[in-house]
Amino acid sequence: MDKHDTLADLDPCIIVEPSVPASSAVIWLHGLGADGHDFEGILPQLNLPKNHAIRFVFPHAPVQPVTVNGGMAMRSWYDIYSMTIAERVDIEGINQSSGVVKALIEQQVAQGIAADKIVLAGFSQGGLVVLHAALHSKQPIAGVIALSTYYPSVCWQEAMFQKNSAMPIFMAHGNFDPVIPLSVAQKSKAFLESLNLQVEWHTYPMEHSVCMPEIEHISSWLTAQLL
Repeated sequence: MDKHDTLADLDPCIIVEPSVPASSAVIWLHGLGADGHDFEGILPQLNLPKNHAIRFVFPHAPVQPVTVNGGMAMRSWYDIYSMTIAERVDIEGINQSSGVVKALIEQQVAQGIAADKIVLAGFSQGGLVVLHAALHSKQPIAGVIALSTYYPSVCWQEAMFQKNSAMPIFMAHGNFDPVIPLSVAQKSKAFLESLNLQVEWHTYPMEHSVCMPEIEHISSWLTAQLL
């Protein structure tokens, strides 16, 4: 995988500013093959108050070859070696993209947003990266939204964790997910809870996607953390 551990290596993020000066931020990572626009359209569906002060930051993953797709180049936060996702994991790529997320946090802090008013969100690949970044962050953040994702055991052993038990995590998964089996996500949830982290867990009758009840739960969780 090519190095992409600095913001200068990526396309400019999509930034959606609130109607009032921002006092908090959500950094939201897309999944494999998508781009920063993927979750931009979800914002109206969150039905946040009109005067909310949340800045939304949607970065684009770099375009790079993905082994499981025959080496085809696409936007990807790290390489995927096999459809059996828990077998071999591109920890180097995960660490690089985690570094990008940490740089995005620092960028928001430099712009006046306190670290504990920043939520990291991600879907699938993006969810794994934001979990990794949050668990290794030296700054206490407001929480993590991890959608249709997992946290592989190689990441458990890779480094010391910042055991911030006050950091809440919202995890959601489809009962019929063919990409990341529900059982794999449940093992990740159990690991996170073993760190005494607060995990709000939801499942929905869907595959590897997002549904309206899930969006409503995300909205309630975000409101509780940032508003």
